[in-house]
Amino acid sequence: MKSPLLSLPGAVPGEGPDEGVAAHYGDLFREQRTLADGTGFVDLSHRGVITVTGEDRLSWLHLLLTQHVSELPPGQATEALILSPHGHVEHALYLVDDGGTTWAHVEPGTQQALLAYLESMKFFYRVEAVDATDAYAVVHLPAGSITPVPPGTVARETPYGRDLFLPRARLEEFAAQAAPAIGVLAHEALRIEAHRPRLGLETDHRTIPHELGWIGTAVHLNKGCYRGQETVARVQNLGKPPRRLVFLHLDGSEVKLPGHGAPVRLASEGPDGRQLGFVTSSARHHELGPIALALVKRNVPVDADLLADTTAAAQEVVVEP
Repeated sequence: MKSPLLSLPGAVPGEGPDEGVAAHYGDLFREQRTLADGTGFVDLSHRGVITVTGEDRLSWLHLLLTQHVSELPPGQATEALILSPHGHVEHALYLVDDGGTTWAHVEPGTQQALLAYLESMKFFYRVEAVDATDAYAVVHLPAGSITPVPPGTVARETPYGRDLFLPRARLEEFAAQAAPAIGVLAHEALRIEAHRPRLGLETDHRTIPHELGWIGTAVHLNKGCYRGQETVARVQNLGKPPRRLVFLHLDGSEVKLPGHGAPVRLASEGPDGRQLGFVTSSARHHELGPIALALVKRNVPVDADLLADTTAAAQEVVVEP
């Protein structure tokens, strides 16, 4: 879905999972500073939107999700995962309930598979799940923003700002009053700085929640059964995850950032050494310089210097080994 805001002056289209919205509007670092200062908005209208209505919606979602949502108060934001039977992450949902409808935004292009799974699990519950992506666009207001939320708009209030579920027909009108527009590259740089994982970038087909620090934020350890819970409980109580998320400070003298999937090795072994992980996301930060997230084997020493592809990298612990 192509955003109408790509017609704004200076807009450069995003690529990969962020195709359809602007990567930036001509000045990446200025946009990052503006966003960090609590000004402007980010067009996330390429993200999928799912709504669930019906009097059983929260008790039903509680059975399917990793998060405790059976008594979710109206207006309280939360996030949750759907796992495979073996405990691997399949979907990540960013939720809020308005008292009559549960709203969730999800990664671009995943909403149809998510909806198919939800439909398969309806059984006798009084619920209706709908793909509302055509009707609603997600926009992000940073923490500290004084931009007024349009009356009647559902919002997720988080420590990082507000995610609005805005009627898609009002996107251009909102953009005019909430300007300046900020591209997704700035949003991504601040996400990486905050060590927040993203489905499809920090995850692969065998990712379990413990590897990315999702325990506590998206996984509730004291709730009833859900698909994949056995793996979560076993790793939590009896072992350690095989991999762990790390934050990387990259050598600023390199021109090119290591891309998603770039191999991570011990610096002491050089570029031909054993691969111990891979880069998941990278960005140029307005204060920190080039940074990245990577998923590495649990037993990689926390003080080891690394190579991200051929770029020297110093690591910070995100998930304890």
